[in-house]
Amino acid sequence: MNTTTTTLTTASIDSGTGLREGYAKVSDDVTLHYVEAGEGPLVVLLHGFPAFWYTWREQIAPLANAGFRVVAPDLRGYNLSSKPGDFTDYTADKPAADIRALIRELGSEKATVIGHDWGGSVAWTLAMNSPEVVDRLVILNAAHPRKLNEGLKHPRQLRRSWYFFYFQLKGSPERHAERDNWKFFKEFLDANPAYTDQQLDRYTEAWSQPGAVKGMIDYYRAAVRLGSKQKVLPISAPTLVIWGQGDRYLGADLAEPHAEDVPNLVAVERLENASHWVHHDKAARVNELLVDFLAPVGEGK
Repeated sequence: MNTTTTTLTTASIDSGTGLREGYAKVSDDVTLHYVEAGEGPLVVLLHGFPAFWYTWREQIAPLANAGFRVVAPDLRGYNLSSKPGDFTDYTADKPAADIRALIRELGSEKATVIGHDWGGSVAWTLAMNSPEVVDRLVILNAAHPRKLNEGLKHPRQLRRSWYFFYFQLKGSPERHAERDNWKFFKEFLDANPAYTDQQLDRYTEAWSQPGAVKGMIDYYRAAVRLGSKQKVLPISAPTLVIWGQGDRYLGADLAEPHAEDVPNLVAVERLENASHWVHHDKAARVNELLVDFLAPVGEGK
């Protein structure tokens, strides 16, 4: 596989250099902000809560150096992307439609889509609703919709997901989030090694964008109040699941989707001593798994 000559590094991402930045209008009322690096087959990285594109800082350079065009958008409601005002604008099908349009706006017919947490939920939905744009699918610590719905019927998973219900309150979660220099949101970033002060400053800057806190929380309001409107369809794309076994939000039994839902499941890679933030805790191993899985896409480039 051919590789690019970029000198992009994690340090350059932390300092805000070495990336191309852009905006894409994906619908009449939504514009997505994104960063990108590298050249080659398109790889789209979808972040979760309460992150933004920057959560992929340890993956962007290795994937770009492996010969891919890597694009990491802010999902709707986050950081510098548009923030529709009603919670009904945050059902998973809507950000999934954003990403379908983004892939086309970037000049590609299809992409490898990699999603973590809510980004994983969006990726699952995109692969079901728009299989023609998903070449390969990678999911990091995000349960398939059917498995999550099953899990939420059990008290143990309900306790893990307590914040789903706390976020249904009007206004108070937003006020809580901003107190004590964003202590509440920082507690969700329970990775090991811990984030540096410089990295946390990047997160607090993103959280401080007008309308961002409400937009981020509205994903949970939509999920609980509206329920899943997603028709579960078989996913045709070859799929890799990477799972941090120490996830305190999602039980390890949710990692493996049902065979009939993901008939082309390649593997479920379970990483010990890794939290929900598996791509931070075990960045080198995650990057190795991603490059190996994506290698056939880049061959002959």
